[in-house]
Amino acid sequence: MPIIQFAPFSSLINPTFWHTLTQLKIDVLKLSSDSVPITGSYTYGKTVVDRESGKEIALGSNLGLSGESFDAAHTASPHSVTVKGTLKNFNTIEEFKSSDKAALFNALADELWSSDFPEDGNKFLVLTFADLKKYKYYYWCAFPAFVVKPSWEIGEGGWESVGSGGSFGEEDLRTIASREEPNAPFFLVRRNAGGKIETTPLIASAYPGFFTDVPEKDRYVAFIDPSSLPQNPGWPLRNLLTYLVRHSAPYTSTAASPAATSPKPPSFKIISWRDTDVPSEDGGKGWKSLLGRVYLPAAPDLGKTSTEVEKVVRWNAIGWERDGKGKMSPRLADLGGMMDPRRLADQAVDLNLKLMRWRILPALDLERVSRTKCLLLGAGTLGCYVARVLMGWGIRKITLLDSSRVSFSNPVRQPLFEFEDCLEGGKPKAECAAERLTKIFPGVDAQGITLSIPMPGHPIPANEAIVNKTKADVAKLEALIEEHDVVFLLMDSRESRWLPTLIGAAKNKLVLNAALGFDTYLVMRHGGHTPSISTSTSSSEEAAGEKKKLGCYFCNDIVAPADSLSDRTLDQMCTVTRPGLASIAAASAVELMVSTIQHPLGIEAPAPPVEIATGKQSSLDSGDTSHESVLGIVPHQIRGFLAQWRNMIIKGDAYSRCTGCSDIVINEYRSKGFEMLLRAFNESKYLEELTGLDRLYEEGEKALGDVDWIEEEGSGEDF
Repeated sequence: MPIIQFAPFSSLINPTFWHTLTQLKIDVLKLSSDSVPITGSYTYGKTVVDRESGKEIALGSNLGLSGESFDAAHTASPHSVTVKGTLKNFNTIEEFKSSDKAALFNALADELWSSDFPEDGNKFLVLTFADLKKYKYYYWCAFPAFVVKPSWEIGEGGWESVGSGGSFGEEDLRTIASREEPNAPFFLVRRNAGGKIETTPLIASAYPGFFTDVPEKDRYVAFIDPSSLPQNPGWPLRNLLTYLVRHSAPYTSTAASPAATSPKPPSFKIISWRDTDVPSEDGGKGWKSLLGRVYLPAAPDLGKTSTEVEKVVRWNAIGWERDGKGKMSPRLADLGGMMDPRRLADQAVDLNLKLMRWRILPALDLERVSRTKCLLLGAGTLGCYVARVLMGWGIRKITLLDSSRVSFSNPVRQPLFEFEDCLEGGKPKAECAAERLTKIFPGVDAQGITLSIPMPGHPIPANEAIVNKTKADVAKLEALIEEHDVVFLLMDSRESRWLPTLIGAAKNKLVLNAALGFDTYLVMRHGGHTPSISTSTSSSEEAAGEKKKLGCYFCNDIVAPADSLSDRTLDQMCTVTRPGLASIAAASAVELMVSTIQHPLGIEAPAPPVEIATGKQSSLDSGDTSHESVLGIVPHQIRGFLAQWRNMIIKGDAYSRCTGCSDIVINEYRSKGFEMLLRAFNESKYLEELTGLDRLYEEGEKALGDVDWIEEEGSGEDF
């Protein structure tokens, strides 16, 4: 009789499987190569009709994997069978190639053999290496199935339709088709004493008891067959037959050696069930399921030993999937060409960042960084560099604000502009920079806004239209600061930073300042402004342990910001700095922002003490790490000196008479709004009078007058 040729499984992997594996590798597994439980599924064998010839063409016997394969709670869809599997992903292609694949395969086969497996009669193994930069996935699947000697054969007549041969009538087949558990991979069928068909899922407790007192001619074992080939049953039948042999008398007996008796060769009536739908009443295409008598020509060698405790040695197992050329070799899924380029870019941007969490910074909260919305006031040299570094950190929301246009001197120093942007009077800087950011990375939400920021020392003419426009500009700036989490002050002039400093303090936003000299730079973060934080500078409060607010850009000033743009020579009007300075300052500003938002206190993060800031003492030595985030210390100010190749970490407390962040200025702004701002723009002495800076000179003179100058005895003769 013909030896049965079983149709092997072929893996059918949906791209969502690789996408989920990518996320799992980056976010969860990282450097781990531990095995991961997954599931796959197969369905009833299917055919399609060739439109030209009218013939039915068999589809492959596929085991499908998708993104849901990693979800343990996922349930199989109707008319499909869930199969448990194991995925092992390697960290390098060398590990993938040199891995002991035979040992991994045999371990799974051992597990399958010892599991008493009617419910889990099939398992699979997937070995992978994911090249996450090129989106290439190397994989090799195995579907262990046991091989018995001699081989299984099919009885006379081969496989026949269940609807022919007289074994089953139409009503019998409909009963089988409507069984209670249609997704059970294996099930038993019998004809009872009344001639009716009965079914039950094949579980350990059901076989062979379900067939007690049932004549052999009325006993059937069925399986959902993924194959649609007319004479080749699917791969699950191999393990089903193995189970039946091992649990059928006399093969279940270990009382004697196989040599003591000559058991009858096993034989089973097998139903290869392939019908998802019941054919129409008139027969239609008829039933696709098959029936055959499967048997061994001789009793199998179960490999029993003759020791005190006899043991059944596992049969050999086969099941490695061949590649597309029919060779025993891994396969390759190259998704780089089929994925949406925008999605590729989006994943690639995050890849290097997430790799930080594999070894170096597992606690780094990248999601918090990427959710941060940044407002850049100034789209010049600093603004361009800051925007690029923000994108490097995965920031998705960047808004740039500027009032100028791209000039011919800009492109070489400002990396978001090109020569063409300077033509015809130049493009608006903010819009042009935002457009270029989107071209660099389509996943960024970049917006450019042309707007002029009103400034102290630059009076607003008493013209209703101009005043209304200024009021609208202020309202727009207030709304932008409210909508964003972080504000970068990157403008050319000192006075242009005053209004956003005040608004940022009033709204308690994280404000970062970057300013350039010729070979020096300043990067600082403004302190938070909450009622619990003092702006006093008294030493008694410091001694009492009261927390003091960090200062802003204007806290060291003893005069109000004034017009610094008028009456300036060309070298004073242009930003004259060493070309490399802006990128250093910009990168420092962004890194300071990220360090701040990684700190548990965020904007309220304390600055490091002088001893730690200067490197004279470490945080471990001091026992105080409150000023550190996962990225290290969170300084208040960084002052860089390129000529000396050094940086200074400085802490400056808030000043109670500051024109930018003191309580009196903030309260006045909150109560009077634009009216207060208009006075600050138009009246040069208003802010000094409001804060009390105008009284500093008088108070200093008075303090000097109150000092008792005592001349040391004999001191006059020394000169």
